Amino acid sequence: MTTALITGATAGIGAEFARQLAARGDNLVIVARDAARLTESAAALQHEFGITVEALPADLLSVDGLAAVDARLADRRRPIDLLVNNAGYGIRGELDENSFTDEKMHLDIHVTVPLQLTQTAVRGMLERGRGRIVLIASVAAFTPRGTYSAAKAWAVMFARSTNLVYRPRGVSVTAVCPGFVRTEFHDRMKVRTEGIPGFLWLKAPTLVRLALRGIDRGRSVVIPTARYRVLTSLARILPDQVGASG
Repeated sequence: MTTALITGATAGIGAEFARQLAARGDNLVIVARDAARLTESAAALQHEFGITVEALPADLLSVDGLAAVDARLADRRRPIDLLVNNAGYGIRGELDENSFTDEKMHLDIHVTVPLQLTQTAVRGMLERGRGRIVLIASVAAFTPRGTYSAAKAWAVMFARSTNLVYRPRGVSVTAVCPGFVRTEFHDRMKVRTEGIPGFLWLKAPTLVRLALRGIDRGRSVVIPTARYRVLTSLARILPDQVGASG
């Protein structure tokens, strides 16, 4: 049996990764800030799927929280076979409007945290000659939409470059780039979504099912659904003004 560690595992895409991995028999280490919700999720997954679930409460933006998850990944006695870097959130406002503290925290959760966890995970996986690492990016990586897009663009290029280096040695690194997904993400940002066309919305189960297909094949970038692959292809050639207004 393999073990997957998922950050941001109690809601949205992270919770769906936990469900689908558990359904196929993976043991889990689930990470989130809310200890009570995390414990409840762990108990429900264990009861439904009969696998082992370790709940690891941690705020990844705190020194101690990040260190705890990093130490779990480094534990050679309990190896992690799949790391899903899912924790993250969006930020509103333009660069001149936001405080540096808010922008740095946003950058850290999307760049610094997955960088550290991936580095630790990949070292152990290379020793064992196998492993998979996932970064949840976004189709925003292909459009000029503020610092969120910039952070997600880093995830895409990071996955492409590291997969090129480590896949021949048995360790794949994949950036999954969702579009609009029915989760708590936009509610937490307090962003209205009424104007987004219905055909652009994905359900989390569909997204994760398609993502896992690409992850299992060792792809460096997975853009679920043909519609979003077309849109991201267009975004690469359209003027920045068009991408920014989309």
